[in-house]
Amino acid sequence: MHITPRDVGWIEVIVGSMFSGKTEELIRRLRLARIAKQKVQVFKPGIDSRYSKGEIVSHDDTSLESISVNSSREILEKLRPDADVVGIDEGQFFDRCLPEVCEAMAGRGVRVIVAALDQDYKGQPFGPAPGLMTVAEYVTKQLAICTVCGNPANRSQRISGGASQVQVGAADSYEARCRKCFRPFVVEQTELEMPSE
Repeated sequence: MHITPRDVGWIEVIVGSMFSGKTEELIRRLRLARIAKQKVQVFKPGIDSRYSKGEIVSHDDTSLESISVNSSREILEKLRPDADVVGIDEGQFFDRCLPEVCEAMAGRGVRVIVAALDQDYKGQPFGPAPGLMTVAEYVTKQLAICTVCGNPANRSQRISGGASQVQVGAADSYEARCRKCFRPFVVEQTELEMPSE
């Protein structure tokens, strides 16, 4: 349990691997804010249309209405002046200005809650997640269950796809893995070769 600030904004970051329940936890916190009669606004990156364009959706099909945006600055443009709480899903897909945007909202007295992958498919820091964690008052690290051995998992194992850092996917492309079972994804040489004309 932590002390909740009064009369000031703050930033909460929920990080972890794929299938660790980040979005589910984000939705839980936002629903509690609504029960407390707070005005909630939710954003997600336009690139993430796996389940819905107008909702954030967890892998277990829990959802909440959201606004799709193409940049972190667009969040500030679409922010309602009466918003008490702002939720942001898939923070890793935003540009590196996201920590600055979150700081600006917290500076206005808004509680900002961001869910993001902290590592990419290579196990490296992902997008603005490290910057968000440094400016946040609260950081929650979610763990999944390793699909290979059942240990706590903190890595996202890519099991199909290309070499691009950003590849939106779900169980068809990723598995949760522990440190021992994680193997950085290697693109086969034939996938890297250009098709002949």
